[in-house]
Amino acid sequence: MQIIRREFLALSGLALAAPSIATMAQAQAGPKLTQILRKDLEGQGDVVQETVVSIVEFPPGAAAPWHMHPGAQELLHVIEAIWSWKSKARAARCSKAGEAGIIPAELVHLARNESASANGKALVVHSRAAKDKPLIVVVKK
Repeated sequence: MQIIRREFLALSGLALAAPSIATMAQAQAGPKLTQILRKDLEGQGDVVQETVVSIVEFPPGAAAPWHMHPGAQELLHVIEAIWSWKSKARAARCSKAGEAGIIPAELVHLARNESASANGKALVVHSRAAKDKPLIVVVKK
């Protein structure tokens, strides 16, 4: 009888904790990035500027790590949910669907889906002038 009671209590506790565990696991998931365009702009003379356009999707509460884009500015246009982005040098900024902001090149920053229940989606555009510098993400610790 005591073993059955222990198993019942353990299973009951697991059943109560499962939704919280699922939410934490979902929040731990990272962003999904889908590149939809990577092209040099035309008619720029000697200045070659590459533009990379992507869709980024974050589960509820998920965030990208602190990072920067050497030589590339970033435009983030929110499609779904409420997003925040901040840098160590600037205050956090929140944007809702339909709003956009520019993150300067070399600025260490992060982005987060602030919604606890909705997936976040944003259009991200990176543009850079130096063709010899590939578009990369440098994660900062």
